[in-house]
Amino acid sequence: MNAFQAVSDQFLAWFKSVGGTFRDDLLEIKDLRSQGAGRGIVAKKNIPKDCVLFTIPRAALITIETSDLSQRIPSIFDNTTQDNGGDLEPLDAWTSLILVMLYEYLQGKTSRWEPYFSVLPDRFETPIFWTKSELEELNGTCLTAEKIGHKESDDMLISKVLPLIQIHKSIFYPKGCSPLSDEELLNLAHRMGSTIMAYAFDLERDDQQSDDEEDGWVEDREGRTMLGMVPMADMLNANADFNAHVNHGDNLSVSALRSDIEPGTEILNYYGPLPASELLRRYGYVTTEHHRYDVVEISWIDVQAELGKCLNLSSAVLAQAASQFDSDEYESHFVIERDAGSPDEEGRIVEQAKISEVSLELEEQFDSYLKVLRKIQPNTLSDKRKRSQLFDSVLENVLLAKLASYPTSVEEDEQALTQAHLSTRRRMAVQVRLGEKRLLEEVLALIRSKACSKTITGESTQKRARA
Repeated sequence: MNAFQAVSDQFLAWFKSVGGTFRDDLLEIKDLRSQGAGRGIVAKKNIPKDCVLFTIPRAALITIETSDLSQRIPSIFDNTTQDNGGDLEPLDAWTSLILVMLYEYLQGKTSRWEPYFSVLPDRFETPIFWTKSELEELNGTCLTAEKIGHKESDDMLISKVLPLIQIHKSIFYPKGCSPLSDEELLNLAHRMGSTIMAYAFDLERDDQQSDDEEDGWVEDREGRTMLGMVPMADMLNANADFNAHVNHGDNLSVSALRSDIEPGTEILNYYGPLPASELLRRYGYVTTEHHRYDVVEISWIDVQAELGKCLNLSSAVLAQAASQFDSDEYESHFVIERDAGSPDEEGRIVEQAKISEVSLELEEQFDSYLKVLRKIQPNTLSDKRKRSQLFDSVLENVLLAKLASYPTSVEEDEQALTQAHLSTRRRMAVQVRLGEKRLLEEVLALIRSKACSKTITGESTQKRARA
């Protein structure tokens, strides 16, 4: 028995000892590192639909409520008091769970979750850990430095988490253990934060249904939900095409959604309609199925600048129009995406993802901006049909510029993916930017087909008028 499997077996024994149930007659925890997936849960036999695969008692979850840190230092989790070790702000749910995870991890074998920590990864492929040269591979994509948030997370951990640990060293470090240096503690805090980002669940509280998970770090919404780590359930890798579902109740359970889960099939969960860029940002991997949800962001500043070029407007006129534009109606960025549909009740992808329109919101803002321009220059384009053609022309040029902003072409990306020596991180970066480029090409094809249709319709109308 290799060490990897031995750790898995020890974790499973611990899981059962704390009240968890696991259908090991039907399932096994397998080493999927060769597939870039770490540990995963795989079917050993045919699994019937609605079969409960495993259950997790709430006492086994790592939350603020189950860790004794909240009893040892209750003031730091109490948002009604400022007595949290100094003039520090009260902690949100995300920061609180990072602190709990750090505390439990630092307790070592004295933590009742020590076997659980042993199966959590100590290295992540999420972009927050990438080198500068690796991050350059994401240039042009939706994964900007701001979205990756390395500086922001650094600032948060340094200002909120590390000071509390320094103040309460005797609690965080068991007797006889040497405190970590600031750099070591910051690295460990990033690791715990990434563990939460990748594996934590937004847990329902008091039988209330939780909202859809928002982008970025999850925070408690009006006390209706809490953030927590769920042993075993977090071994379910995610895919857009999935076969299992996590059920919330007195205990958490995972049940099969399909009747055709055959031996060797991995049990997969659903994390939502995430584009490849967001899947990489949160979880550190990319799947082919999630490309259907890929998005491209268009900056209004780029649209405005291109409009100025098309109408030969001075920068002064554009600035004047921008200053008069209603800020309540103004959007700085617009998302372009496919109509991807939703998985059916068995977790299957049943609809073909397609582009049927570009962005109604962008088109409405474009028209509103033109109205402002006409107030400044009354002779600015007034014909409705020409306005539509102008929008298509401006958008096509903006999309072409966006396509040119990536460091490589579609052909170069496709060639790169055939190279066996390409590193995991660079391969994922290529997959993300190639997915966005293919979406851009689909949108450009739609715009051009619309323009062709308008031209043909216009010619037919003119012929009828002459007749």
